[in-house]
Amino acid sequence: MDKPFLEELNSDNVSGVAYKNVNLKKIVLGYFSNVGNATISDLCKELNLSIPKVTTLINDLIQDGLVQDYGKVESTGGRKPNLYGLVPNSAFFIGVDVKHNHINIGVSDLQKNLIKVETGMPYQLKNNQESLESLCQIINRFISELSVPKDKILGVGVNLTGRINYATGYSYSFFYFNEEPLSRIIEAKVGIRVFIENDSRAMAYGEFCVGNVKGEKDVLFLNLDYGIGMGILINGELYYGKSGFSGEIGHIPLFDNEIICHCGKKGCLETEASGSALIRMFRERLTEGSTSIITRKNILPNEVQLQHIIDAANHDDVLAIELLGTIGEHLGKGIALLINIFNPELVILGGSLAETEDYIRLPIRSAMNKYSLSMLNNATELKMSRLGEQAGVIGACLLVWKRLLA
Repeated sequence: MDKPFLEELNSDNVSGVAYKNVNLKKIVLGYFSNVGNATISDLCKELNLSIPKVTTLINDLIQDGLVQDYGKVESTGGRKPNLYGLVPNSAFFIGVDVKHNHINIGVSDLQKNLIKVETGMPYQLKNNQESLESLCQIINRFISELSVPKDKILGVGVNLTGRINYATGYSYSFFYFNEEPLSRIIEAKVGIRVFIENDSRAMAYGEFCVGNVKGEKDVLFLNLDYGIGMGILINGELYYGKSGFSGEIGHIPLFDNEIICHCGKKGCLETEASGSALIRMFRERLTEGSTSIITRKNILPNEVQLQHIIDAANHDDVLAIELLGTIGEHLGKGIALLINIFNPELVILGGSLAETEDYIRLPIRSAMNKYSLSMLNNATELKMSRLGEQAGVIGACLLVWKRLLA
């Protein structure tokens, strides 16, 4: 007897005809997810297969509970064909977006609908075993509280900042304690297959699939947070580079300063144009005697955090807006460099600094106009993230879907 599709999907020992059938079933599921319900005739044209073969594939997927018959479709003549489509609650995917001081986590169904999401769960990202254990506990607690059977969760996507090789499962910036890949370590603790990804790339993929990308194929997504990350889409596909570490815009040596970046080098874009740089500048100005609505809340200069500054700017705080203008100008200069290199159709601004909207967007746009070539700049649209805080969760869920079923 043939194994159920989901069992074959997670098996390393599928070969020959069984392997071919698994891939054909993936194509069928992908077609239903991306296009919608379809008849066997539609699938025959798409897969270039015979009616008996497609019928067998559909019947197998129905037996596995992944596809269902939605009844007859209207026809201009002759026998009315049956319409088939996904059973959305037959499989699920979890996305975990790890930030510096919180975690966003959600679950999507087989139809790629986000059915539950929790944002802002308290967490401190530190490069130690305790922080890793805490991450796994949060994931396990979220799974245990779902009304979804655990055996229907096909995979967990975990986004982390820094250098990630998703293909091997290694993180080289956080939790690089063992010879074993981080994905395997987390997988052993949660009992579900795990994929790890750079947070900026996952956010970019979320925006590309269901966010502010409307048909553009060449897109740069800037994750403006404590650091600066970037996801690159070329011809509609994520670009990784030779080692999987592409998009390190934050470490372009753009400034002649003596500020040591967390990467260990001096003059990186992040030292003058990131959330961390904004915190440093803000604290310095408060120490020098500048005033802000933050100080009226009895928050000491060395206690000021990024969210304090973002909230202050959104309440028209003059100092916060002024320093965001400085940060934005530096960012715009770096983005102008990217425009001259990539000539993208679209640049999307996301991450926590994007919460300040025009306070960061306008100085970035001004510097882009000033420093990039006009013919390239005029062809590039600048937008804010539509998905906001949920971009990473959605991207993580969709990437797990893609890696298992595409």
